[in-house]
Amino acid sequence: MTESKIALVTGGSRGLGRDMAINLALKGIDVVITYHTNKPAAEEVVTEIEKLGRSGKAFQLDSSDVKTFEGFFAQLSTYLKEEKGVETFDFLINNAGTGIYTPFLETSEEQFDEMANIHLKGVYFLSQKAVPLLSDGGRIINISSGLARFSFPNSSAYAAMKGGVEVFTRYLAKELGPRRITANVVAPGAIATDFGGGQTRDNEQRRNLISSVTALGRVGEAEDIGGVVAFLCTEDARWINGQRIEVSGGIFL
Repeated sequence: MTESKIALVTGGSRGLGRDMAINLALKGIDVVITYHTNKPAAEEVVTEIEKLGRSGKAFQLDSSDVKTFEGFFAQLSTYLKEEKGVETFDFLINNAGTGIYTPFLETSEEQFDEMANIHLKGVYFLSQKAVPLLSDGGRIINISSGLARFSFPNSSAYAAMKGGVEVFTRYLAKELGPRRITANVVAPGAIATDFGGGQTRDNEQRRNLISSVTALGRVGEAEDIGGVVAFLCTEDARWINGQRIEVSGGIFL
């Protein structure tokens, strides 16, 4: 019997991250998730993972605070050794994040820094700390946004960071190639979750606008994304590297 693979999903307690974690478990992968503040929601996801016959674990992490990363990976390393009997994990999914909808002319330096810390600096240095614990032949999947390809008003700070992550991912693919670690981007379109205050979920005018410019004629749901991330962690996806995969139903084609 082969050892089961292990995935780490940041921001796995809700929304897209929750769906990714469950889809990974459905693929026979054990899952570690992180959560920022909502421990009960994270534990509920762990329970769902365990119901699917896989092991699950949740750790608290502020993915915007680089100073905490060393302690987090020490915790993760201890868990891997003591509870899983291994030294490494296989898949890193950088998903954690928040959004703001603020016009460029009104975006404050504090808001800009928040977006940079969560979506670019955090992803960069979390990946850097993770790579020594990542198996040779492992995978890194960074979550971007359709907003890095098309422009939707009031998202400049958030989208600029996601554009940075997409460039960064290509460098990861190039520099980690000798260890056979692949790096790819999954870029969701507009998804109906509580992200960014739940505007895509709750604002009917916004939903109608998005549906009207999307080839498949609706807004996305969390369930549209997790399976793509899980696929990228399978052997079938072994030759996909340095790519941006938009999962948006064909918005703004």
